[in-house]
Amino acid sequence: MSLSPNKALKEKMVGVGLRTDHYSHLEESPTTQVDFFEALTENHLGSSGRPYKILEHIRKDYPLTFHGVSLNIAHHSGLNFDYLKKVKELVTPFEPMVISDHLCWTGSPENNLHNLLPFPYNQESLDFLCDRVDQVQNYLGRTFVLENLSAYFDYTQSTMKEWDFLKELSLRSGCQILLDVNNIYVNSVNQNFDATKYIESIPHKSIAEIHLAGFTDMGDFLFDTHSKPVYPEVWDLYKLATKKAPHAPTLIEWDDDIPEFKILQDEALKAKEIIKEIHFES
Repeated sequence: MSLSPNKALKEKMVGVGLRTDHYSHLEESPTTQVDFFEALTENHLGSSGRPYKILEHIRKDYPLTFHGVSLNIAHHSGLNFDYLKKVKELVTPFEPMVISDHLCWTGSPENNLHNLLPFPYNQESLDFLCDRVDQVQNYLGRTFVLENLSAYFDYTQSTMKEWDFLKELSLRSGCQILLDVNNIYVNSVNQNFDATKYIESIPHKSIAEIHLAGFTDMGDFLFDTHSKPVYPEVWDLYKLATKKAPHAPTLIEWDDDIPEFKILQDEALKAKEIIKEIHFES
C-alpha cells in the first residue's frame, strides 16, 4: 500500500528507524511523537521470533517502511530471487508505505562484501539497471524505491552526473528515489560538487521518501556513519528537499552509537518543526 501524496502532505509524516536497542521500550507501547517506523529488511527475514513479533506490535499503531541492504541490484550476476521471495513474504502482511534498497552492488552472489559500493554512471549501467528494476517491480508487484549512495570513490567510466543518472533511471523505469540528504551532503564535500544542484535536479514526483542522518568528520573526508545527530548543513539541505517533495515522508536514521529513544525522537521533532516552517508558515 503506497501512501497517497495528499495524505502524506496533510500528515507530514516523520519516522525513525526501528532498532533492537529500543525494542524493550517500544514493547511497553508508549505514546510517541513519531509517525512511522522503518524496519531493516534483513533483520526480519525468515524470523518468527522477537524481531517479527515487534513488527506485529508496532504495526498495530504505526505504518511501516522496509529498507534493505542486500538487493545487490547493480551487480552483473542475476537477481537473487530467493532473497526477493523472502522479502515479498515478509512485507506483504504489513502493507508498508515504502519498500526500498540501495542503488549499488554489494559483492558477488558467493561473497557478500557487506558494503554498499558505487558503479559507473553511464548509458550501459542505465540500460542494465532499467531492466533490473523492471524485474524487481514485476516480481514484487509494486513500485520499488532506490536510495542514492554515499561513495568514497568514482569511476573513470562515468559519463553522467549521479543526479542525472538517478533522474533518468526513475523516469525510464518507473522506480522512485529515496533521497538521502545526508549522503548528498557527504558526497558533495568529498567529491566537490554542489549539493543544492543535486537536489534541484531530481524530479519531485520521483521522490518517495527522504532520509536524514549524522556523519563523522574524519578530517580529510566525511564518513557516513549514522552515529550522530543531523548536522546543521544537512538540515539546511533538508529545507530544500522537503519543500521540493512535500508529499515524501521523512526518516531519521541512527545505526551506530544508538542513543535512548527520546534523543532519536527529538531529531524527528526537529524535522517536524522545519516542515511546519516550510509548508505552513511561509
